Amino acid sequence: MHLTAKLINSSDSYWLANAHVPQSLLARGLKASTKEGLCLVDLQIERGLIKQVVIAGSQPLSGQNKFDLAKKIVLPGFVDIHTHLDKGHIWQRSPNSDGTFGTALKTAIQDSQQHWHREDVRRRMDFSLRCAYAHGTKAIRTHLDSFGEQAEISFAVFNDLKQQWQNKITLQAVSLVSLDYYQTSAGINLVNKVKAYGGILGGVAYRKPGIDEQIANIFELAEANELDLDFHVDENGDPNSICLQKIATAAIKYQFSGKIVCGHCCSLATQSTEVVEQTIDLVKRANIAIVSLPMCNLYLQDRQQHSSPHWRGITKIHELKRQGVPVMFASDNTRDPFYGFGDLDMLEVWNQSVRIAHLDTPYSDWIKSVNTTPAKIMGLPSSKGFACETAADLIIFPGRYYSELLSRSQHNRIVVRKGQAIETDLPDYAELDDLMLKSY
Repeated sequence: MHLTAKLINSSDSYWLANAHVPQSLLARGLKASTKEGLCLVDLQIERGLIKQVVIAGSQPLSGQNKFDLAKKIVLPGFVDIHTHLDKGHIWQRSPNSDGTFGTALKTAIQDSQQHWHREDVRRRMDFSLRCAYAHGTKAIRTHLDSFGEQAEISFAVFNDLKQQWQNKITLQAVSLVSLDYYQTSAGINLVNKVKAYGGILGGVAYRKPGIDEQIANIFELAEANELDLDFHVDENGDPNSICLQKIATAAIKYQFSGKIVCGHCCSLATQSTEVVEQTIDLVKRANIAIVSLPMCNLYLQDRQQHSSPHWRGITKIHELKRQGVPVMFASDNTRDPFYGFGDLDMLEVWNQSVRIAHLDTPYSDWIKSVNTTPAKIMGLPSSKGFACETAADLIIFPGRYYSELLSRSQHNRIVVRKGQAIETDLPDYAELDDLMLKSY
């Protein structure tokens, strides 16, 4: 464990002096001290809570335990609002042969049919959670493949892990099926299961005949069962794919009272200015939050053999945010046929999002897209950033400025939970070797 981490754990009351934190995560009145919007502060931690946040050097620091961070960046714990823990880490046994979305879907289904028994799913999900925890994530929402018997396995395993991890990572589950599934008796059983497990009702909206009736049906089911909604929407480059617009229109029509999240929304980037403006207006009126998955969609979208990709796969991030729509970024898939890389490290997600979506110059308050904004959508107390009397769940990075933070891996970060530094050793991939059956 890092020396500073050991010193932190020597007391339950201490100051983190001279820490750089984003002004957007602080209470009003504290001015930024850098052009990037970072504010130099002293943080008082006492019995696991943030007690004070003051401008660095503005007052004498009481007590004997003061740790000078020399302008190192401190962030609140990450919140990863869109993942697929049940698919994670199957790449070695089920790689995507051509990197396309169609092959990813086919390969993932084959893998689930052949290998997804309870122990297989549990071990891979737990492995993923240990990675996320070591990187500093404190809350995760995962989509769970939910067709037929798979729902029985995945939700049961998820519920067990939710209890085991309750003091480390807050977990939420979303059902994942095509929307037509909810028009069957099996789909109604799934709704009941989601409600029983305290989950979120979700699915994939495809631009196919009957989509309007399918969307209307899931809104009616969600309203009747008091469930929030979380959709996979328009994950393609087809300018005619307007499921996001249809979902927003339905939300307004039904005056839906729950929360709605729409993920991906890639086709919005390929549509005309008129369609984009109309859709964003509807999304805002419907109170829909958008989550972009830049790493996975950069990997999948516009992929053709022996041809260079033309576009980045992301949605209209800046246009949505400019109109007041909540915008977030998340990990999505991890080492599975949909994305062959990743480690549920939300710093990597934000790092790549900055590059792919041009979130720098200025950085503005984009850092909120991986902590307080998703925390608010998930209904978590950590949506308040560095507010006093909230849990001291923090990450201390070696980087002092955004350019430093985003230029190196920051693997030697210090993760603090309730005021105490945790062990951040990552699990060894070899733990899963017996599940992979053969090397590739």
